[in-house]
Amino acid sequence: MVSQKGVSMTKPVMIVDDDLEMRKALTEAIKRLGYKTEAFESAETALEKLKSKEYLLVITDMKMPGMNGLTFIKEMRKKVGNIPVIVITGFGTVENAVEAMKEGATDYIMKPFSFDTLQKAIESTVKRNGNKREIITDNPEMKRIIKLAENLAQSDITVLIYGESGTGKELLARYIHNQSRRSDKAFVAVNCAAIPENLLESELFGYEKGAFTGAIDRRKGKFELADGGTILLDEIGEMPMPLQAKLLRVLQEREIERLGGVKSIPVDVRVIATTNKDLHIECLEGRFREDLYYRLNVFPIKLPPLRERPEDIPLLAMYFMQRFSELSGKRIEGFTKEAMEALKRRPWRGNVRELENVIQRAVFLCEDKLIGLDHLWLEEYQQRLNTAGRIKDMEKELILQALKETNGNRTKAAKILGISVRTLRNKLAQYGQKVPIG
Repeated sequence: MVSQKGVSMTKPVMIVDDDLEMRKALTEAIKRLGYKTEAFESAETALEKLKSKEYLLVITDMKMPGMNGLTFIKEMRKKVGNIPVIVITGFGTVENAVEAMKEGATDYIMKPFSFDTLQKAIESTVKRNGNKREIITDNPEMKRIIKLAENLAQSDITVLIYGESGTGKELLARYIHNQSRRSDKAFVAVNCAAIPENLLESELFGYEKGAFTGAIDRRKGKFELADGGTILLDEIGEMPMPLQAKLLRVLQEREIERLGGVKSIPVDVRVIATTNKDLHIECLEGRFREDLYYRLNVFPIKLPPLRERPEDIPLLAMYFMQRFSELSGKRIEGFTKEAMEALKRRPWRGNVRELENVIQRAVFLCEDKLIGLDHLWLEEYQQRLNTAGRIKDMEKELILQALKETNGNRTKAAKILGISVRTLRNKLAQYGQKVPIG
């Protein structure tokens, strides 16, 4: 599990914008998310402050008097180092935003934007782009993988990371990038399983204006955005066969063609791929190109599931507890002995991601100094409850607490609870609760 253990959640978020009203609005919105903030009206002042103080991340406007956002990011990289940056941009500066991504910005937000858009960008950046990253582990096999990853980072060799869902494949890929000579350039992740087949090609390679209906402007693809840096092809086993052939050519020739384009564009990209499938079997059964498999499988790494790393469960549980406690403004100190034993006994079929979700729910429920067995909401514990009424009461408490913590946002509350929005809506109807739709 690659995490941000080295990043303190108490560090403030830096806001850089010459517009006073925008600074006020961003400050208020970010404080609602539980983060401290410090706002600056100029990039010059902010850059000086960065030399003497650490920040969780930087949110900067692009168009400002004096030093603009793009120059600010470049100077920050040279003088301060690799700090996560979210760019705020208007319609006329999209190309600058793309350029900022190439310089290392982790995300950009188009004006005007909603609170939900801002929240998603911040949470994604905090989770995936901390200043310092380390592996939280006491497991010998994971320690061996860490050392291997550090050695691999010094080259541009293609890496294929195998592992069950939730084991931290993407996070290990980011660790390799952050240890490499490309760490000051972009890390671009593409989830091959989440993007519809008819959109994946344009997402990877971009398109020219007029390439298809709706292509009103030229757009760079993920490979161009990752130029000089690293591209992660997440769940590569889900990529459709026709696109596999085009990807193979890109890997061989180190150049791409945008949809509707007439010229090849060279790209300098380090490729890391992940999969939860056995690609060798996929090749034998005709679902994956053998030539692409051998191009990707230059150096395979297999991440062990959490059930094979029992010594890591207490470490990760404490890390997640501290992280979510700070985000929620709570002062939880640890777990009861009974609760920790229950965590150790659980098989964790969803691996580290499942453990993270369980601890997040427990923090939402806990109003004490220690997380107890009843806060974990494990199935094993639910089966031991004496009455169905007690279960319903605890279920209702959990749901209402999640809604409270998300300011009534049903979508976010459902995600925290690990249920669908429809299930949440049905539960609220049972309770007769009227909560604003989020």
